[in-house]
Amino acid sequence: MSKDKLWGGRFTQPTDKFVEEFTASINFDKRLYHQDIRGSIAHATMLGKQGIIPLEDVELIVKGLKEILEQIEAGTFDFSVSLEDIHMNIEARLSAKIGDAGKRLHTGRSRNDQVALDIRLYLRDELVEISAYLDLLMDSLIYQAEENLGVVMPGFTHLQTAQPILFSHHMMAYHEMLKRDKGRMEDCLKRTNVLPLGAGALAGTTFPIDREHVAELLEFPEVTRNSLDSVSDRDFALEFCSAASILMMHLSRFSEELILWSTSEFKFVDLSDSFCTGSSIMPQKKNPDVPELVRGKTGRVYGNLMALLTVMKSLPLAYNKDMQEDKEPLFDTIDTVKGSLKVFADMVREMRINPTRMGQAAGAGFSTATDVADYLVRKGLPFRDAHEVVGKAVRYCIENEMDIPELSLAEWQLFSGKIDKDIFACITVEASVNARKATGGTALERVKAEIERAKEGR
Repeated sequence: MSKDKLWGGRFTQPTDKFVEEFTASINFDKRLYHQDIRGSIAHATMLGKQGIIPLEDVELIVKGLKEILEQIEAGTFDFSVSLEDIHMNIEARLSAKIGDAGKRLHTGRSRNDQVALDIRLYLRDELVEISAYLDLLMDSLIYQAEENLGVVMPGFTHLQTAQPILFSHHMMAYHEMLKRDKGRMEDCLKRTNVLPLGAGALAGTTFPIDREHVAELLEFPEVTRNSLDSVSDRDFALEFCSAASILMMHLSRFSEELILWSTSEFKFVDLSDSFCTGSSIMPQKKNPDVPELVRGKTGRVYGNLMALLTVMKSLPLAYNKDMQEDKEPLFDTIDTVKGSLKVFADMVREMRINPTRMGQAAGAGFSTATDVADYLVRKGLPFRDAHEVVGKAVRYCIENEMDIPELSLAEWQLFSGKIDKDIFACITVEASVNARKATGGTALERVKAEIERAKEGR
């Protein structure tokens, strides 16, 4: 008989040793210990309040669970693979400590709704922490934007020079992305923050439990409304992994730019030595390992989302053992996102900008060509005609190995009689930037306003 198993009453043969190790989850779900104990204390308190178990048993249970919590946090608790998971490890230790009172703890619940509770509690805590890390990174972006107001750089499309923009505008673009990421995390929290305990294995319980009281004790604003869905739902974990994938995609895009900008070809930024490494053979090298690794870890987070979607895609209601596979991708995603955000917040704040190099690059590559077209439109030329005129001027510059600011008035007038000497005030990078004053534009006054708006939103 499997007498060491809390569920072993109907079995006559022991669990195969390899099967025991293969099916156990304690090696990774032990991180849920705090949430498991907190949930059990709330459950026991409710059982006592409802008269389902004696109040003296509740006192013993709560005292025993708090002692186990201290042992785990002190590193003196021995986790057993034979007890499968964090729930059984804690319950078995509790029963060994306090006897029959500990055996009454599981009244009115199942491991199915217990694990659903633990994961929701854990993710709820982590979502709050991730939002705080997002705030740190957004603060670093605001810091760089404020420190470098007025620095002009080239904006790109297709990775080709397009139009001049403010470096601060570029930083605030990532701020907008992260603000959306934070909104997704906060929205995910709403659907995570629902109490599943009380659903039992799948059909509820025959005991007169008070789910709303447990929800109040655990600070859940609401309870789940269908016991089948309660134990089989992992949408909240999928939603988090999806939001995390989008967040990591944003960090990966930023990583790509920082990697490019720190090359000797760009020389736009200098990442702090604290976030770079050298080469084992080339003494001159300074490698941007942190953004490269974050870029690489993005694929890992995508993979976790696909793993969890694949686990859930064919499962009949309600709980299935497949769902044990929900934890490792979820935990890994949480760890990866938190680590990436923390290192990025520090790295971005400490990076140094090369305004001279950025300014030089901003004026190259015919970056003010659109401003010439806009100038001609203001002179009465239809935009499509203006576009063609400027295109011919650019072709002339290419053939003569020059750039737009180098054209003389006589050369400009070869392409249109509407062009006069006031053209020169329109084709500087500063004029180009500051002419874009509409909401969302890169003009200095507009970017300053958006920085203030971002600070007030914090």
